[in-house]
Amino acid sequence: MSTLASAPRLPRLLRVGSVTPARVVHSEWTKLRSLRSTRYSLIGAVVLMVGIALIACAATVNNWASMSPLDRATFDPLTQSLRGIDGAVLAIGVLGVLWITGEYTTGSIRSTFAAVPRRLPVLWAKAGVLGAVTLVLSIPAALGAFFAGQAILGQKGISIAFTHPGVPRAVIGAALFLTVLALFSLGLGAVIRSTAGGIFAVVALVYVVPGLIHTLPTNWENAIWPYLPTNAGEAITSIHPDPNALAPWTGLGLFAGYAAALLAVAAVLLRRRDV
Repeated sequence: MSTLASAPRLPRLLRVGSVTPARVVHSEWTKLRSLRSTRYSLIGAVVLMVGIALIACAATVNNWASMSPLDRATFDPLTQSLRGIDGAVLAIGVLGVLWITGEYTTGSIRSTFAAVPRRLPVLWAKAGVLGAVTLVLSIPAALGAFFAGQAILGQKGISIAFTHPGVPRAVIGAALFLTVLALFSLGLGAVIRSTAGGIFAVVALVYVVPGLIHTLPTNWENAIWPYLPTNAGEAITSIHPDPNALAPWTGLGLFAGYAAALLAVAAVLLRRRDV
């Protein structure tokens, strides 16, 4: 009896059984909902998505009387109510990077990989949890931005109905775009393994590089611009796309391909590099 009493207790993970995908997913879900940075990023994305839409639509209503006939004729009420995507992109991009680099910064990634030595299940679980949470929150945010914005635009009779051809695809597509962006940013963070470097890469690819492309000769710009990651993905959010842009689902598919490629590179590096 004394031998049994003095034997060291096994870690809880070993006592309840081996590591399974479900347990890894549950662990990552626990991390996501317990970290303040992730909550703030998600809340910020929703607030920006809806808040910017309200401001943009209210400004349009206030300035409608002074707008030129050309501006009125080319006005797109759908685009106006989805203006908040630009703000949500930054919040979701930062979240995707932090979701993986935060553990490298604190050193807790060592404990994670000690519990899951094969490592790759951790990456897949992070991608699955982040993607699911982003999609679940982005859909009501996009719908809220659309209906709230159209309610304001309706005061001037310039709103568009949700049943208008292409509108459901564009609104739900906005949520799909943000979900792919989260995975794209997660891939960048996993490859770079630095919070500052990952956020810089997201900002550069989303904001800086597209701006630089506009400085190129027109034929070069038209050849490159549609294939940039977020430019391709955002094609899904419009019912009047740029003639030089990719088709909506083609663009989103290309963006998803970029995200998948980054996650694949991250998976290879995760197996080869030291923690």
